Amino acid sequence: MTVAVQSSIQKIFESQKANQYKIAQSTFKERKEKLLSLKKAIEITFRQEIRDALVADFRKPQAETDLTEIFAVTTEIKHTISHLEEWMGDQYVTTPLAYLGSSSYVKHEPKGVCLIISPWNFPLNLTLGPLVSAIAAGNTAIIKPSEFTPNTTAVIKKIVKSIFLSNEVEVVEGEADVSTELLLLPFNHIFFTGSPQVGKIVMRAAANHLASVTLELGGKSPTVIDDTVNIKTIARRLAWGKFMNSGQICIAPDYVLVHESKKEELLSELKSTLAGFYENDALHNSSYCSIVNKKHAERLSSYLEDALERGADVALGGEVNLSETRVSPTLLTNVSKDSKVMTEEIFGPILPIITYSDKEEVIQYINSGEKPLALYIYSSSNKNIKYFLDNTRAGGTCINNNNMHFLQPYLPFGGDNNSGIGKAHGLWGFKAFSNERSVYRQHIPSVLEKLMPPYTANKNKIIEWIVKLF
Repeated sequence: MTVAVQSSIQKIFESQKANQYKIAQSTFKERKEKLLSLKKAIEITFRQEIRDALVADFRKPQAETDLTEIFAVTTEIKHTISHLEEWMGDQYVTTPLAYLGSSSYVKHEPKGVCLIISPWNFPLNLTLGPLVSAIAAGNTAIIKPSEFTPNTTAVIKKIVKSIFLSNEVEVVEGEADVSTELLLLPFNHIFFTGSPQVGKIVMRAAANHLASVTLELGGKSPTVIDDTVNIKTIARRLAWGKFMNSGQICIAPDYVLVHESKKEELLSELKSTLAGFYENDALHNSSYCSIVNKKHAERLSSYLEDALERGADVALGGEVNLSETRVSPTLLTNVSKDSKVMTEEIFGPILPIITYSDKEEVIQYINSGEKPLALYIYSSSNKNIKYFLDNTRAGGTCINNNNMHFLQPYLPFGGDNNSGIGKAHGLWGFKAFSNERSVYRQHIPSVLEKLMPPYTANKNKIIEWIVKLF
């Protein structure tokens, strides 16, 4: 990194730091106008440029761009606008009898200067989604998108420049060294989406300035399919959730735990479904996304090789075209627990399918690893659903579907421990970028003021009485 780049980053940060209190004073109407401008830019002005950029970056189908990038952000904007005035208002709380003569409320104030570090797998969605919350809460923000999707980053930069001045929101481009430089600065809040490994680096850097963090991480999200479910009904949901974006989704089903009585039917239905999705030729189908770059295609290829060397069988797929960075939808059976596809987050179109006979096996298997970002349960039995929910931990869960909780604006989204810290989306995104400031106001003298020193015997008796009563 050049001295000029370092100087530019410092200049942007200082300008936002100087401007943060002005932005914090912005009204609901002003924040709404900014969000509406962002919505128009994404939905209309730059829509085709966004589509073209994602095709250029990793051949993302237009339909998936519209659904998972554009729709995801515009829905977040509309939901935020419809509730923002309420969220910005003072939240009054109950006054206990002992504090008669006072009132108390919570004021949501901006955290200040924020850093948003976003990933490559949903480069628009996971960059501008957090920005919606940052704007709604009245912050300034520096955005560092992934260097792996340069065409989308270029469009994001154009969108931001069309709406915001640099002293409010700015996009900083570059590789990992730029992120490292940014993390040296005393931001008030850092919102990071990426791997747990990098999340730890971000958290260590934040600790130097006692900055708060929202870490949207990943991990191995299990899918449980019991013996009561209708496989034909759920196969399409599972296949779409896993192989959309070529499996490059932090909440994609990472592996399946299916009851042994349903294994063959599941395999048959998944094969049939995938043949219909991609017309029996996913590697050359325009509805199927590429892997983002050769490095990640090689990683997935090595995972496949490792699984096969350890005794796994390919039930479907297994084809890799490194020059085109394409990996076919792949179903694996007889997978060793020690193989990379079972010890590492796959983040690609490989789906290990493991059988079980007793529910206890499922719980033991899931709980032997880190808490997942998502857990998916397919069952027609309320008893089984409750058992799986009550005996596991996860950032979020879908029952008889997968991935959809991300798009539900009334739900918090995020992980737990290794899969993340903090929540995003809607009210929870607004709160992530806000400080909940306690405000206590005295209107008339409090009865407690009568108990100030000197502490006489009579006052001590009254204090004892207050302790017992209240």
